[in-house]
Amino acid sequence: MNRRPLLTLLAGAALLAGCTSSGDHRDDDATAPKPGTLRVLASSELSDMTAVLDRVRKDTGVTIRPTYMGTLDAVDLVAQGKADGRYDALWLSSDDYLRLRPEAAKKVVSETSVMSSPVAIGVKTATVASLGWKPADVTWSQIEQAVESGRLTYGMTDPARSNSGFSTLVSVASALSGAQSALTDADVAKATPRLKKFFKGQTLTSGSSGWLASAYRRRGDVDALLNYESVLKGIPGLTVIRPGDGVITADYPFSSLAASSAGTREDVRRVTEDLRTAAVQKLITDTTHRRPVVASVPPAAGLDTSRRRELPFPGTRSVADGLISAYENELRRPSRTVYVLDTSGSMEGDRLARLKKALTDLTGDFRDREEVTLMPFGSDVKDVSTHVVDPADPDTGLNAIREDTDALRAAGDTAIYTSLEKAYDRLRTDRDTFTSIVLMTDGENTTGAKAGEFDAFYRGLSADRRNIPVFPILFGDSSPAELRHIADLTGGRLFDAQQGSLDGAFEEIRGYQ
Repeated sequence: MNRRPLLTLLAGAALLAGCTSSGDHRDDDATAPKPGTLRVLASSELSDMTAVLDRVRKDTGVTIRPTYMGTLDAVDLVAQGKADGRYDALWLSSDDYLRLRPEAAKKVVSETSVMSSPVAIGVKTATVASLGWKPADVTWSQIEQAVESGRLTYGMTDPARSNSGFSTLVSVASALSGAQSALTDADVAKATPRLKKFFKGQTLTSGSSGWLASAYRRRGDVDALLNYESVLKGIPGLTVIRPGDGVITADYPFSSLAASSAGTREDVRRVTEDLRTAAVQKLITDTTHRRPVVASVPPAAGLDTSRRRELPFPGTRSVADGLISAYENELRRPSRTVYVLDTSGSMEGDRLARLKKALTDLTGDFRDREEVTLMPFGSDVKDVSTHVVDPADPDTGLNAIREDTDALRAAGDTAIYTSLEKAYDRLRTDRDTFTSIVLMTDGENTTGAKAGEFDAFYRGLSADRRNIPVFPILFGDSSPAELRHIADLTGGRLFDAQQGSLDGAFEEIRGYQ
């Protein structure tokens, strides 16, 4: 059941509100450009372009000041007019989303492809050998067969938030449906039974390519990653394969925004020209493993130059929305999340009201089959309630979550570590769900188990339960160091609602659940 228009609301609200993931680079002063500076809204994976940006500045005298964001989030920002006056240019993995949304497309006045990277699968070299694959001959159908036989598991970014995830989803759906042109609703329906089997192999999900790679390295029990070739090339131990029955390729256009001045557009033109010079194209491919778009520049060593079928992007927004909705609510493994919520005395008043609003708003984003546990705590865990969003009757589960949220009351001290231990105690091994813990607190631990005791408790868990990450949210007067330690220990990620909104933090975490 699709409760929101996925390409418009599912991801964008979080980042538009100013929420940030700890460690991400964001431009918090996008409205105050310096002369000779371009404020660029860029896809998050372009954070690896530092050497290229330095070279462009030396060549042109123009400084590129990027704000990194998921591609779908960025398109939503542009469509709502919230990029006008804040940014001068776009540098997204693809502008295809813009063309699906006329209100966004009209905001762009030029676009020039700078480099490219196709969707690919990176498979552990030992797994390739055990499957008897010849990398040049592998197809999506062979990957499907390996998944169905239980011989291949993989990680992939969330296609509702990440262009790499969505491009992978389209590539797989196109190949398994036998579509001869852009996907249609009928193609998606035809491919759905096979797609359900295919996505049983997905054991790792993420809202960003960077965290996906880190989680893959940490876990050790995932056989492969589906992502852009350029991302996979940066991960040791993977054999990178472009399936022969077709992929979608990101072309990274550098695009002027219509709201920018004539002088700014001239800066965009100069930067674009420099990016396409032979010297800079060589720097791009050598440092990022993306492919040059200038024919005279060869791809970096190790990039497969054989031809592969290029698959078209969906031609209509309804097909794109329908494909994402099918993935979220039918195809992927369901989510199971424990929300460990600080309702200590310091949350009284506005803070508790903000928490209630954020959780209530989030119910519009919960997927079919999702299991949601609310575990409010103060001096200890106060209550535990679990609800499932039943596809046959989603409103019953969602209304129960709203009622439990409304009943939250502030009292007591702050037992962070004791509450986390009890959350782990509730989460037994289940390989058929994406399982995680979300921790929201407005202060430091003041009672119950100490940090060292929790560390010992966590290390004593079974390997499967140690794979359950905690995603802490910085809020109020909470300690960045304390929460970052929890995220690092458990393989989670820290989200910052001190600089942005609590609504945004909860929503951004959705890509990791």
